[in-house]
Order: sequence, then structure tokens, then C-alpha cells
Amino acid sequence: MLSYLGANLTENGIEKDAVLLLHAFPLSAAMWQPQLEALGNAGYAVIAPNAYGIAGSGEREEWSFTDYAHELARLLQSLNIERATVVGLSMGGYQALEFYRLYPGKTASLVLCDTRGEADAPAARSVREEFIGAVEAQGAEEAARRMIPNYFTAENSISKPELVAEAAAMIRRQSATVINAAMRAIMTRQDATPLLASIHCPVLVLNGMEDKLTTPETAQSIHTLTAGSQLLILKGAAHISNMEQPQAFNSALLAHLEEVRRS
Repeated sequence: MLSYLGANLTENGIEKDAVLLLHAFPLSAAMWQPQLEALGNAGYAVIAPNAYGIAGSGEREEWSFTDYAHELARLLQSLNIERATVVGLSMGGYQALEFYRLYPGKTASLVLCDTRGEADAPAARSVREEFIGAVEAQGAEEAARRMIPNYFTAENSISKPELVAEAAAMIRRQSATVINAAMRAIMTRQDATPLLASIHCPVLVLNGMEDKLTTPETAQSIHTLTAGSQLLILKGAAHISNMEQPQAFNSALLAHLEEVRRS
């Protein structure tokens, strides 16, 4: 079973307004702390699981996002959660799309943050292969060195050093094996682009304006291909937009959840 952080989870009864938060690579559920607090205070049942091998979740040498989606479904069932709004950022967005593909009936809505629908092109796979080799040789510190500069805007990296320190600490707690297993899952993910046109639940697309990994143009593409979706670009944010601009992120997420609740 996966370890997780949560709010307003009860042992009895069926939760129909739950929120499932799926974290980015190679971070942990701790990245969602600002959202756990805000959503919990608003009365939502919230669960933020850790991917395989992270913060107490069972480790698997090889796994796919299909494996993980089935694991998420088992976790929701164990908590008596019938349906959830699935919020995924970066790697979590890939997982959210795979969860919807397999369990549309369990998906109340989707919030796709700083992510993309298409699978890796050959050039991207080559870069990821090189990343895996470097992390095998140098460990988690190498992953932190490569990933952290893309997470936050240059301005906030200087003015909010606690963000950099927090993200780096999450990465350093992981083993090279765990980090690389997640990277291989990213490399082997299915192309979700054809799925976007068939999504029938409400969809919100969020993206940092200064995100260089998944640009606003990438977010626009998801929005264009997903009928009825909403798009919001967050100013003053790069790739990990929920940590960098928590107030704006939370405001957009809570407004989306209220719309879903009323529908």
C-alpha cells in the first residue's frame, strides 16, 4: 500500500468530494503541503500519496503508470472514496491521465498542472537515459542538481531560498534506485494525446508562466485538445507552480472544486 498525507479522511462513510493530489518527479507528497492545508480547511477530504519507494511507500524496481493507477484505485477504495478530483503536477499529470483512462467512473474531474499529454520523442528519451546513468553514478544529489534549477523562477529562487531547500530535501531523501524507477515509468508512458478529446469530466489546466519544462504553449495545447476545459496561467511561477504561487494555485483549485461540487 502507498503511504500518504491527508486531511479530513474518515474511517466510516463514503467520500464523494475527495481530492487526490499526485506529486511531481522526483519529489514527494510533501510538495502538496500548501494545498493539504487549504483544502482541508475548506472541508475537503484530501489524499496525497507517495509514489513507489518514497516516504514509506513500498518500493518496486520496475513499474508503470498503469501499475500506479491501479494502486491508486486500491488506495481510494481502502479509504471509502468513490470518486475524486485528480490533481496531477508534471509526472503527477501523466499519472492523472492514466488514472482517468482506466477509471473514468472514479474521476470527478481533472486538474492537469505543468504537464503534457504526448509521450517522449526519441530525443527526450535519450536525455532521460543520460539522466538515469548520471543518477546511478552520483546518487540523489545529481537529481537535485539537475532538477531544482527548473522548478522555480530565477527571482523566487533568490528571494525564497526556503523553496529551493524544501524541494532539494525531498529529492535527497530518495535513493537513486527509486528515482530512476520513476524516470523509467516516465519514459515508457503512453501517449495520452488521443485521450484528451474523449475526456468528459470537468478539466482545469494550470501552468506556470515561466515554466521551461512544460511551457504555457504546452498547456494551451492540452486546453485546445480537451473540449470544455479551462486554462489558467499563473504569473510568477515556473514548473512547481503549487509551491511557488500557493495562494493563486489554491484559489484556482478551490474555485474548480466548487464548480464540480455544484454540478
